[in-house]
Amino acid sequence: MSLKLTAGDFTIHRIIEQETTFLPALDMLPALTPELLAENRSWMQKAGALDANDVTILCFQSYIVKTPHHTILIDSCIGNDKPRPLRPNWNMKTDDTYMRALATAGFSVGDIDFVMCTHLHVDHVGWNTRLENGRWVPTFPNARYVFGKGEFDYWTEQNAKAEVPPFADSVLPIVNANKAEIVRNDYAIGDHVRILPTPGHTPGHVAFAFGKGKDDAVFAGDLMHSPLQTHHPELSAKFDVDQAEAAATRRSFLDRYCDTDTLCCTAHFPSPSTGKIRRKGNGFSCEAI
Repeated sequence: MSLKLTAGDFTIHRIIEQETTFLPALDMLPALTPELLAENRSWMQKAGALDANDVTILCFQSYIVKTPHHTILIDSCIGNDKPRPLRPNWNMKTDDTYMRALATAGFSVGDIDFVMCTHLHVDHVGWNTRLENGRWVPTFPNARYVFGKGEFDYWTEQNAKAEVPPFADSVLPIVNANKAEIVRNDYAIGDHVRILPTPGHTPGHVAFAFGKGKDDAVFAGDLMHSPLQTHHPELSAKFDVDQAEAAATRRSFLDRYCDTDTLCCTAHFPSPSTGKIRRKGNGFSCEAI
């Protein structure tokens, strides 16, 4: 399983926090039928995306991209010491897996110039902050944290109605520390990093395209959770805020990168999590390279 990849003039490192069973496929993908699952079971199991009990297997990871100018972390995973009672695997974690993976890849928290979040869900913002003397402080002290404005506004509104714990402990402390860049969809970092709006999973969800003059790699976030959704883009996850929009966005994204050289880096597909999008029947596949 490759944890380091090269695309264009940059390198990509995978920082894996957990790779584990998650939810039964029929629960996670409400439109999935037992018949469709049966048709896909064998290749899904081979791909490490489904266990013997039809439970999906997901990877929870960050990507670090080292361009000629910057070191950029995409999606900061689950985090430690965070109260997440609905997810026992994530609740009040104290392990050193993530920090060890960071060190093994050759990075320290001080090396990161930008932290970019595809969206602000619990498993994409966790390591934005760490607990220090009872306070949440930025984990990456030298980084600017990039949040899409549409996404940030949406969660600000939700949080005003009732506290959203990951927003309160992993996003607002960044804003209060003056480390946040709340950006529109035309935001770019140099000539290497651009935003691609991909709404549906959340209203302001974005993907990030990297490459000089062309998209050498794209980081898809939660545009899709399981390889089954490449074959059947109409299958949306139950946590997609707008399932119809998520399905339309997914198909248009897969169409856009299909049969190109762009490396697609997914947030949650089982290892190797990355591949090139190819056409397959009425759908697509993400072929590992």
